[in-house]
Amino acid sequence: MNTGKAKSGLSHDKIVGVLLAGGQSRRMFEDGPGNGDKGLLEIGGRPMLVHVMERLAPQVSRMVLNANGDPGRFAALGLPQVADTIGGHVGPLAGVLAGMRWAARNVPEARAIVTVSTDAPFIPDDLVARLADALAASAGGERIALARSDGHLHPVIGLWPVQLANNLEGALQDGVRKVLAWTDRHGTLGVGFDPVVVGGHAVDPFFNANTPDELAEARRLLAAG
Repeated sequence: MNTGKAKSGLSHDKIVGVLLAGGQSRRMFEDGPGNGDKGLLEIGGRPMLVHVMERLAPQVSRMVLNANGDPGRFAALGLPQVADTIGGHVGPLAGVLAGMRWAARNVPEARAIVTVSTDAPFIPDDLVARLADALAASAGGERIALARSDGHLHPVIGLWPVQLANNLEGALQDGVRKVLAWTDRHGTLGVGFDPVVVGGHAVDPFFNANTPDELAEARRLLAAG
């Protein structure tokens, strides 16, 4: 497991992990948005969010959970929580901004945050180092690195400079909602990741249990392993 300094010189003590749980889970819960938290659904006998936490924790200095509503439902996890600072469920960029603001207040030495979704239990254990190293090696001036697998970008899994918080807040207030519409202003770098092996099967490292069928697949994979 890579827990040391990335080639970029951005050591893990300068990176805060932000677990994004501020979505409405429309596709998972048939009763509609606001009626459940995907991250608290169990796979392998534990909440899915716990699997994400265990994979991310060695790669960052601190972790914070971005979630809206009653914070008590996540209390057993022992994580600090921060709600969106922009109201109205405006999308994942609001969670990114909330994470940036929390990092600036609570970890003054932090230079960046790394965001992950709480329904992606197989994230790589070298995620942070590879995102940071790819930015350092880039000659194109990119400032935001997003994970890529199987030819697809994952806009909620990325490395973001904390110093862009004011710019992001202004963009949200101006109505920007699409992640790439904002990241492309600052240079978006896609960083490719190979499949991981889970239960003897090659699996997308950013497989997310976004529907009941995908949740059942994650459970099957962990049971096979």
